[in-house]
Amino acid sequence: MAEGKKYQISINVNTAYLAEQSDPSADRYVFAYTISIANTGTVSAQLISRHWIITDAENVTQEVKGLGVVGEQPLLRPGERFEYTSGTAMATPVGTMRGTYQMVAEDGNKFDAEIPVFTLSMPRVLH
Repeated sequence: MAEGKKYQISINVNTAYLAEQSDPSADRYVFAYTISIANTGTVSAQLISRHWIITDAENVTQEVKGLGVVGEQPLLRPGERFEYTSGTAMATPVGTMRGTYQMVAEDGNKFDAEIPVFTLSMPRVLH
């Protein structure tokens, strides 16, 4: 069996601009993101921590590290999925997020699940 298939996590992201929580006149733009994490490998793995890199349109970067997601450290058996919604605020109407989830497989192997870069955008800003 190929080592890569044993530890495989697929990640899908949906984003939304939260106009009611944002205040453009104060350079505050709030976004929600819903992330679906699926274990597409053959070994159970637990999400232990996260590392986000959030970059706004002016290239101001904030890093966020912490245990779990939304207060949980989900254990995903092969074929299982975990979904959660969280949010972030930034000073520009467009930005990006990317990062990694630090995972531990049931056999003790530690690996990172890559979160591909995704865009946060206020509607009608990108054409």
